[in-house]
Amino acid sequence: MQVISEPLKVTPISGALGAEISGVDLRDPLEDGLIEEIRAALLEYLVIFFRDQEITPEQHIAFARKFGNPVEYPLVKGLEGYPEIVCILKLEHETVNFGGLWHSDTTYKEKPPLGSILLARELPPYGGDTLFSNMYKAYDGLSGGLKEILGKLNAINSSENPLAKSTRQARLDDSGKASAEAVLEAVHPVVRTHPETGKRSLFINPGHTVRFENMTVEESEPLLDYLYQEQIRPEYTCRFAWRRGSIAFWDNRSCQHNPINDYHGFKRLMHRVTLEGDRPQ
Repeated sequence: MQVISEPLKVTPISGALGAEISGVDLRDPLEDGLIEEIRAALLEYLVIFFRDQEITPEQHIAFARKFGNPVEYPLVKGLEGYPEIVCILKLEHETVNFGGLWHSDTTYKEKPPLGSILLARELPPYGGDTLFSNMYKAYDGLSGGLKEILGKLNAINSSENPLAKSTRQARLDDSGKASAEAVLEAVHPVVRTHPETGKRSLFINPGHTVRFENMTVEESEPLLDYLYQEQIRPEYTCRFAWRRGSIAFWDNRSCQHNPINDYHGFKRLMHRVTLEGDRPQ
């Protein structure tokens, strides 16, 4: 039986999305009822945060399995002995951070992730916060006419988008998989219906989306650029300041994230487990 030192508490951190969860120790076995409470918080707030979770890799993966099937990152090797855990790393001499732009994870896959669970292992003395943005709100804020147009469009997502590819080059150089040489590409609806909440969201992102289906890059860029700016309006976002042992668990189907690159000269190491998703509809 799990022992909880205090009742589970969910505290929103902004008006748009994000909530901090306290009253749970992820080193303990988690009962089904508690898992359902955490899942409900994830669906309501899109990204949830835990503090002071000094868990082992085994415990990290075990927690993730309560919510889905952990999958390996397709481009970079996982942690030795734990292939489902990928190191999100920036070294002291590096100036580019892994995934350092607004994006949803690996939308170039036919089945993009349900979500990711990111754990802070080593942090700089300052900086390195992560921004999150609510894609339900980004869609809801559009005009009816634009919603009608977007509802008929699909978008091409590619692992070769140079914006995102450049941010992972250092890790491709030192721990890239042989399969990283292949171009991964998927077509997804621009407006996605969440499989659990039934809500609609914008499912494009500057990290992986390259153009609309049946349109050129040049034809697509003006509208994509407009939508990218709408997606990150300040009133749709929250900001999370990390501490060692902090965890962020986000719903990749309904929010985007952006790790801020403001800590040159320092190391930042995070461990990420990603959960298998479904085909966007």
